[in-house]
Amino acid sequence: MGQDRKPDVYSIPAHRGFAEALVAGLIPRYGDDALGLARLTLILPSQRAARSITEAFVRRVGEEAGAGLAAGMLLPRMVVVGDLDLDEALGALFDPLGASDVLPAADRTRRWLHLARMIRQIEGEEAPKGAALLRRAWEAGQTMDRLSVEGIEPEALLSDEIVALVGEQAEHWRSATRSFLILMAHWRAHLEASGQVDAPTRRNLLFAHAARAWRNHPPADPIVVAGVTSASPALADLLRVVSELPQGAVILPDLDLTLDDEVWDELGQAGQPLEPGGAPFGREDAGTHPQYHLKLLLHRMGVARGEVRLWHRAGPGAAPPERTRAISNLFLPPAASARWVDLPEPRRRLAAVRLMESDHPGEEAQAIALLIRQALETPERRVAVVTPDRGLAARVVAHLARWNIGADDTGGQPLSQTVAGRLLLLLAEVAAEKAPPVPLIALLGHPLVRSGEGRARWLEHVRALDLLLRGPRLDAGLAPLGRVIADKASKRRAAAMAAWWGDVDSALGPLLLVTQEEEVALPILLDALVTAGEALCEEGLWGQSDGKALAVFVEDLRGASGDVALSIPPRDLPAMLRDAMDRVSVRPPWGGHPRVAIYGLLEARMARADLVICGGLVEGVWPGAPRPDPLLPPAVLRQLGVPGADFRIGLAAHDLAACLGAPEVVLSWARRDEGAPVIPSRFVLRVMAMLGEKLTAAHRETQAVEWARSLDVGRQVAAHPRPQPMPSPDQRRVDIPVTALDRLRADPYQFYAQAILGLRAIDPLDAVPSAAWRGTAVHDILDRWHKDGARPGTLAATAGEVLDSMSAHPLERSLWRPRLLAALEWIDAEVLALTQQGRRVLATEIKGEMKLDGIRIHGRADRIDRNPDGSLAVVDYKTGSPPSGKQVEAGFALQLGLLGLIAQAGGFADIEGEATRFEYWSLTRRRKGDPGFGWRDEPILEKPKRSGIPREEFLPRTQDFLREAIARWLLGSEPFTARLNPDLPGYTDYDQLMRLDEWIGSLGDEDAA
Repeated sequence: MGQDRKPDVYSIPAHRGFAEALVAGLIPRYGDDALGLARLTLILPSQRAARSITEAFVRRVGEEAGAGLAAGMLLPRMVVVGDLDLDEALGALFDPLGASDVLPAADRTRRWLHLARMIRQIEGEEAPKGAALLRRAWEAGQTMDRLSVEGIEPEALLSDEIVALVGEQAEHWRSATRSFLILMAHWRAHLEASGQVDAPTRRNLLFAHAARAWRNHPPADPIVVAGVTSASPALADLLRVVSELPQGAVILPDLDLTLDDEVWDELGQAGQPLEPGGAPFGREDAGTHPQYHLKLLLHRMGVARGEVRLWHRAGPGAAPPERTRAISNLFLPPAASARWVDLPEPRRRLAAVRLMESDHPGEEAQAIALLIRQALETPERRVAVVTPDRGLAARVVAHLARWNIGADDTGGQPLSQTVAGRLLLLLAEVAAEKAPPVPLIALLGHPLVRSGEGRARWLEHVRALDLLLRGPRLDAGLAPLGRVIADKASKRRAAAMAAWWGDVDSALGPLLLVTQEEEVALPILLDALVTAGEALCEEGLWGQSDGKALAVFVEDLRGASGDVALSIPPRDLPAMLRDAMDRVSVRPPWGGHPRVAIYGLLEARMARADLVICGGLVEGVWPGAPRPDPLLPPAVLRQLGVPGADFRIGLAAHDLAACLGAPEVVLSWARRDEGAPVIPSRFVLRVMAMLGEKLTAAHRETQAVEWARSLDVGRQVAAHPRPQPMPSPDQRRVDIPVTALDRLRADPYQFYAQAILGLRAIDPLDAVPSAAWRGTAVHDILDRWHKDGARPGTLAATAGEVLDSMSAHPLERSLWRPRLLAALEWIDAEVLALTQQGRRVLATEIKGEMKLDGIRIHGRADRIDRNPDGSLAVVDYKTGSPPSGKQVEAGFALQLGLLGLIAQAGGFADIEGEATRFEYWSLTRRRKGDPGFGWRDEPILEKPKRSGIPREEFLPRTQDFLREAIARWLLGSEPFTARLNPDLPGYTDYDQLMRLDEWIGSLGDEDAA
């Protein structure tokens, strides 16, 4: 090949549409005869790009057929260099069968696990454990790949310049660099022993092999590289060789040939040291500029920008030419952007570009779907949504289904978020935490579990188990769940539930058995997960596209872990799997609407549509947050010639610039995400700054947002009035528990919902132990202690037995136990002292009842004592603070008085007498600075108290309050008004039922009226 031939390099501006313009130029250039194009080898960046070019050829053939021209065409041979970010392999041209002179690549999964084991061997006890260890191993592998892509040998890290530079860094950077160098040395030794190289190294070797072959023996047929922007040195060298071939050319996308030289220089060094041996990148390099990576590529190719020529054709759907100039002005570097002030309005205008701002992502997705729906009304009009936010893409797909428009998100979905992937993670969570209720119920109700004929019956049992497990968590394992089913399942379905649970136990039992050890070999864990998954789902687990991807993932990981023999703690299994599955993207099979496409940023490169909607334009999404290398400091990477963390921001800017070349563009963003306000993308802020206030207003897209807001808004209705139900006389005659009189008098609606409607609040699964749970625990402890004889000094042991048998997380029990034992110690001493004074316990946890005015009053007394004078003392244990004297005086918190009335009426078996003492025994901290726990109180008005009811009036006053309530609500016609006494503290179980928030604010107006 002649050495004096100038490189043949072209650029296609953004406004021309890369795929269409490329095809429009290739056909006349190489299609001079029937086989001309077929002899052409077209080298493309990715499989997605090959598909886009193929579609462009098909459209071109269709246009020629419509014009009466020839309707047939043999397409060029398309070969991909493979996108590393998409984990694509090289095409057969570069990696042919029998390339024996290039060592095979090490499997990435095996490398990941090998590195984890090496870190553990090198660092010993100081090494991270479980998922953290595997996460660090993955990061180390990524850093190795970054160096390999740039062609940097490990020896470069030991050069004098790098060693001196590392010595100037902070201690954590020095430590991280030392650890990385040691790990890299071990890995290199492993590669040499196994006769392998890392995948990026093999890729570079294959590129170098092709470059040597073509340089020494130029191919007879033409070779064109199109759309490749990767700036790795090996690939840049190959592109240089292709550009010098007699029939070769390199065609770059969106290289700005109109940019002033001074602005081009302002982009920085871009891989070209200022002096021999200097750093290839400078601190002031504009790495975030969309042209920066192209400048880096040209430098590494050894091509000056002045040698690049404009491609001679444009696509049929090109945007106005002035769009490219406006895009160039939009992304000017900081110093050059000052010229925006002097730009005339026509050079600042972005014709056919609209700006759409929504309140939140849901509204944004709805507005985007409406724009798509509107565009499809025009025949042959193509629409593309480009967004790195896969959640936004999923919302758009769901909204389009409203109009039966099927859209494929070609950006894919992380395997961990697919149906099959989620099932594997649920199995891992169940195994790691020994069948906790939330993952267990989610697993058993998963769509893939028993998805056949018997699913309806299966779900009935799952719902029944769900109700049985409500409240604090049971002890770990499947056995406690089986006991709950045996003890609490209704008699009608007990046998069926037991048989069903036997099936569940047989499927999950072996999995939980495997996880008993502190560390388990990864292949054993994976085998157990697969066995359990197939036992629950059979072959349905692997049936769909996500199941097939999961099968490949599991087999790959199982095979690699079998070779490496790595063990991990079972509790880290979910986190480890989630990290690994997040790195696997599952793309849907083709078959959506032919004129609608939803892309990620990588997939959108070289794609084309009449309307392009760029969604999710907020900071941290587009562009994504910079991710500095965790192991090597930025200064070291700069000196080595590795682009910095902001390099990807420049790629994101280039992706947006390419999208802005479409005939019609909508830039969309939301003011907030799911949790907080967000900042619009720096690119959007640049657009608005360049346009100015007047032009920005003219470019606003508001109609679609208004449609989105009104689409699902129903007619406005008045606020719900304060509920005042009026049940019939027969419905009113219900029993009154002694704990419910306060509720009847303070909030009759809550009594109505509970006693008349029979509604009960259901605890959440895995609930945090509540005050009611603590009260139940205390009552059970003291009841068992008294029934065992209340021997002094044995209460703590009884408490331990009861707490260990109750449902609650061990941490919760451990945190509450010391405080409880301190209070129980006081009760032990107090009971002993009262016994010595002649007071004795008659009964604990005893039920009683009486009738008053034909209404049954019933309840359970925590304890009833016989006083030395023969009267009775009613005791109520409180794990919190007891009611105040003012509450009792006002006619609320009358439980002790009602129990006293039942005792007076002989309503407790084998207990007679009149109650004269009404005591709260609180287990809280004592008052007045006393550090101990446990104290007694009575709601009796006696000095020095200023509130309460006199002792002799306590029972009569309680009876009066009770009769009044019965007369008003149970025997009378008083409405059960919600929050009759809103200032009193109460339960919130029925606030949603009474639609409290709709009317509570108007209570003051009602009272005034």
